[in-house]
Amino acid sequence: KKYVRFLADTLKPYIDSHYRTKPESEHTGIGGSSLGGLISIYAGLMYPEVYDKFMIFSQSLWVTHHIPWELMDLNDEFTGRVYLYGGEQESATLVDRLKNYRDELLERTKPGNCAVKLEVDPNGQHNEARWGQEFPNAIEWLFFEEPKNDKLV
Repeated sequence: KKYVRFLADTLKPYIDSHYRTKPESEHTGIGGSSLGGLISIYAGLMYPEVYDKFMIFSQSLWVTHHIPWELMDLNDEFTGRVYLYGGEQESATLVDRLKNYRDELLERTKPGNCAVKLEVDPNGQHNEARWGQEFPNAIEWLFFEEPKNDKLV
């Protein structure tokens, strides 16, 4: 909790005050892979007013498969975009947990507000090389593609 508070309340304001950024949430994202994906879920859900884009790769939901939604600040007004990636060769439960996370996220937001894209690689393994290949697709979808009427991709 202290780490994600530091990111949102200290690091991001510092960056915005020292560099030419677009500080609004619609121009701000958070993301990571493995444990970085897990902490990005928590940071994004605790600070939806800061982060409008989540890039979650192979999050370590085997560490904690229960996300404490009741502690989060996410509400039905969230209008962000969430890119989820996982490989079927990572674990027996990863893809199902990605789908559960997607479904829970969409259930807790107003219908049509939150766009979620789930990419599953049947041969994907838990490694940086594969995440590096997926990164350009995620960035393009999160920041550059026009939202479509279909909010669940």
